Amino acid sequence: MVFNTGAALLDAVVLAVVSGEPGGTYGYKITQDVKRAIDISESTLYPVLRRLQKENCLEVYDMAIDGRNRRYYRITESGRAQLNLYRGEWSVYSGKITEILMEA
Repeated sequence: MVFNTGAALLDAVVLAVVSGEPGGTYGYKITQDVKRAIDISESTLYPVLRRLQKENCLEVYDMAIDGRNRRYYRITESGRAQLNLYRGEWSVYSGKITEILMEA
């Protein structure tokens, strides 16, 4: 993708991915799902997950899977509010871009 992947866009994609899993989802799966939209490495994603957790947009819990601990992430009400804000902003932004491109 030739567009800059800013923090807000990355946050929006991560929150959208996590919101699609009501019981939560784990880091590797989040990475794979986000990669469908944005080329991102795990080393880039995990700081985003930690920041979103610190900002109370995500909550974290651990679960033992096959004898190993797996960290799960679930969206909070604050995270849903932030995601809705991002969706509204994206709708306005993409609508204006479409108008400009159609006029050209």
